[in-house]
Amino acid sequence: MSSSEDCDLDALVVLGDPVRRGLYRHVTGTPGEVGRDAAAEAAGISRSLAAFHLDKLVEAGLLEVCFRRLSGRSGPGAGRPSKMYRRAEGERAVSVPPRSYDTVSRLLAEVVERAGLDGELQAAAKAAWEAEGGAADSGADPVEALRERGYEPFWDGGTLRLNNCPFHALADQFPALVCGMNLAGIKGLLEGLPEGRSWRAAMDPLPRGCCVSLEVTEDI
Repeated sequence: MSSSEDCDLDALVVLGDPVRRGLYRHVTGTPGEVGRDAAAEAAGISRSLAAFHLDKLVEAGLLEVCFRRLSGRSGPGAGRPSKMYRRAEGERAVSVPPRSYDTVSRLLAEVVERAGLDGELQAAAKAAWEAEGGAADSGADPVEALRERGYEPFWDGGTLRLNNCPFHALADQFPALVCGMNLAGIKGLLEGLPEGRSWRAAMDPLPRGCCVSLEVTEDI
């Protein structure tokens, strides 16, 4: 196993601790940054224990740190900035035995983009995801369906935003291709779900999340 794979494996081993895993899920599932107090409250542990586990996640490259004054004030008397945590930009993946699906994905995306097959890709994504939605339970909730697919949905007023892009690496390299496919797939999923037919999906990118947002168009 290469040193890079060793690092990835070491990082994932850090998540073996259930408290640490819960903190990681809370931080990564929360839009913006999370402070130690909020993380400790969510995990039901002391602030000092939360700080210890959060810093271990930072050491493993799974979270990153920034500093912000929670009071919003600045200047003398504003107090020290608080240590905040958010998902790290990098990705960690381990395959035993080693596989390289990401290489094939990049090659296929490059071929599709060069051949101008965006429309065909979107149609295929829409049909496939609509079939998945149709195969789900009759009462399937679109929010839960998106959560199961790794989008980490959260409500922002009346808009449902998606905190995570499951196709982040490819979307960085082929944004128009992958984001178009993603939007078409989500629209297909909504059409396949009985409760999804009163929802509307549109391109509305987050700085650190998915390119699609959703709204309910009528009472369901």
